[in-house]
Amino acid sequence: MFAVFVTLLCLMSVGHSAPLVCEQLVKPLDQLDLQHLMGKWAVIAGSLKNSDSAQHFNRTDSVTVDIQNSTYIQASRVDDTCQYRSHNFQGGNLLTLREGNFNFTGTLLNTSCSDCLVMTLDLETHNYKSVDVYFLSKRRQLEPKEVEEFTAQVECLNMPPPIVMDPTKELCPTEGSTDQRLFL
Repeated sequence: MFAVFVTLLCLMSVGHSAPLVCEQLVKPLDQLDLQHLMGKWAVIAGSLKNSDSAQHFNRTDSVTVDIQNSTYIQASRVDDTCQYRSHNFQGGNLLTLREGNFNFTGTLLNTSCSDCLVMTLDLETHNYKSVDVYFLSKRRQLEPKEVEEFTAQVECLNMPPPIVMDPTKELCPTEGSTDQRLFL
């Protein structure tokens, strides 16, 4: 009887150790520093629940996000063509934006990478709901431990394995002629 009790006690402690690690990995930032967000960020990886969105993301060569005050420009390179989207967002502890019938809510998570952002992005319409997780950095190539931490965050959130962007793919230029730009 005592051996059964000790075995159960050991199993309970092992079972509780993983959630503590996950709790730390998926903890939202306590305070959002908008100054830290400013500038150009390259998307390193993403985990997307929606399979159609994941397929599109997988075909994308590169994505950058240039954040200035409460506006950002997303530049995506697909098949050697750059597509640009400009959005306004509201800051606070959450980043929110609305595009047509879609509401987006972004939550920044803690990361040990000093020049990285990890963001969960909740998408909601009147009849659709999805979640994505993105890993952005000021650098194109990261240390393996930084990518491993993001992979662990994705696992803790019960998301699909991340799709990692190829850091050798060309980024879209920050400025381009108006005929190259597609603002949505």
